[in-house]
Amino acid sequence: MRVHAFTDDALDDLDAVGLAEHLAAGKVSPLEVVDAAIARVQAVNGDLNAMAYADFDRARAEARTPRPGFLAGVPTLVKDNVDVAGMPTRSGTDAWEPRPAKRNGDFADMYLATGLVPLGKSQLSEYGFSASAEHPRLGAVRTPWDTERTAGASSSGSGALVAAGAVPIAHANDGGGSIRIPAAVNGLVGLKPTRGRLAQDKLFRDMPIRIVSDGVLTRSVRDTAAFYREAERHYRNLNLPPIGDLTRPIKRRLRIALNTSGVGRPADAETRALTEQIASLLEELGHTVTETEAPVAPTFVDDFLLYWSLLAEVMLRTGRVLHGRTWDRGQHDNLTLGLARHARRHLHRVPGAVARLKRANAHAATYYERYDVALTPTLAMATPKVGHLDPTQDYDTILDRLLDWVAFTPWQNITGAPAVSLPLATTASGLPQGMMFGAAPGQEALLIELAYELEQARPFARIQG
Repeated sequence: MRVHAFTDDALDDLDAVGLAEHLAAGKVSPLEVVDAAIARVQAVNGDLNAMAYADFDRARAEARTPRPGFLAGVPTLVKDNVDVAGMPTRSGTDAWEPRPAKRNGDFADMYLATGLVPLGKSQLSEYGFSASAEHPRLGAVRTPWDTERTAGASSSGSGALVAAGAVPIAHANDGGGSIRIPAAVNGLVGLKPTRGRLAQDKLFRDMPIRIVSDGVLTRSVRDTAAFYREAERHYRNLNLPPIGDLTRPIKRRLRIALNTSGVGRPADAETRALTEQIASLLEELGHTVTETEAPVAPTFVDDFLLYWSLLAEVMLRTGRVLHGRTWDRGQHDNLTLGLARHARRHLHRVPGAVARLKRANAHAATYYERYDVALTPTLAMATPKVGHLDPTQDYDTILDRLLDWVAFTPWQNITGAPAVSLPLATTASGLPQGMMFGAAPGQEALLIELAYELEQARPFARIQG
C-alpha cells in the first residue's frame, strides 16, 4: 500500500526552499505550517511507525517565535540518536528508560540555529546497526512507497516522513549508509558530507575512525544545497573548501567511474541495468564514463565488519554506566548481540583492521586523481519486505542478507569522502532505486551541481504522482 500526506494545506506540496519563501513573504505563518505538519504526521505515522518521540506542544510554541534564518519556521525532525534539550534520546532501543536530555548536542545546536522547528524525534534501527529498522517491540519503520517494505537504514523514520510529505526536510546521519540508504529507498536526495563538514556530537567525534556524518534528507536538490549553505553560516570547518550558495547545474564535463560490482558483493541484474541507464544518460550529457572496479583492499569487508562490531561491543559494555539501573542488556536484538560477540572473538585483530581501513584514504586519493566522480547504485537490489532483515532472526542469516543489500555505501564512511544518493531510477515494481555519486573529500559542491543537472535531465518521481 502506498500512503502520503500531501494535501491542500499550508505545506501544500512545497519543498523546504519553497516553504521558506512562502513564510518570508507572509503567505503562511510558522504556526499554520507547523500545525499542518503535525496533522500530516498524525495522518501517516500509524502506517509508517516513523516517530520515536513527538513534542507537538513545544513545536507550536517555537513556531510562535521561531529562530531567525532562511529556514525559520520550517518543520523538521531530529533523528533519535542525537541529543535535543528536553527530549529523550533512545537510539532505537528499549534497553533502558530514557530521560530528557539536559542540553542540545553540538549537531542539534547547529541544526536548529538555521531556524528549523523540530516536531520531535524520528525512529531508527537499534543504535543504527541495521540497514532496516525492524525492532521486535518498537516495530518496523515502513516506506510510504509500499508499506509492506522497509524504509531502510537507521535514518528510516526521517526518510519515511519526508517522502510521505509530513515534513520537507529531516535530520539523518550515516555510519555505513544511513543517509544514502533511506534516500534510495524513499525516493529522496541524501548527501553524506565529508568527515568534519558539520558540527557533530561527542559520541561520534570520539570514534577511532570517525565513520559517522550528519546531514539531511530532502525531496529536492535545492533543499539539500540550501541546508548546507545555511549550516555554513553557523559552523565552518576551515580545513574544507566552503560549499557556498549553489543554485545551478554543473558546467564542466566530468570523468566518471562506473562500478556495479560492489564491495564484496555485486548488484543484481535489474539494479545493474538501471545503473547502466544512468551511465548512458551521463554520456548523453557529455560526461565520460569508464567502467571500473571498487578501489578497496580484499580485506575491506571483513575489516569494516569488525570495526562495526567493535562499536556494538562498546555500546553494550558502557550501557550500565551510561544508563544506570534501568539498563537491560537482554533487551537487545540478535544483530546487536551478534555483532558484539563477533568483536569479542576477534579483538586481537582490531588494531590490524583499523590500520588497514585507515589506508583506504590513500586508495581513494589515487582513485580521485583519475576520476572526478564515482557512480554506483546506492543499494545492490530492490527494497526488501519487512521481515527480510528482522533482527530476531539468526545472526548469521541477518548479516548475510545485510551484506547482500548494502554492498556500496560503507567505503565513503571509512574514507570520509562525500557521496549523494539521488532518486534517478525506478524498479519494475514501481519502487525508487537510488543512484550514488561519490567524490573526493571536500567536493560536496561538485556533487550538488551534478545533482542539479541530473534532476533537471531526469526529474525525480513523486509519490503523489
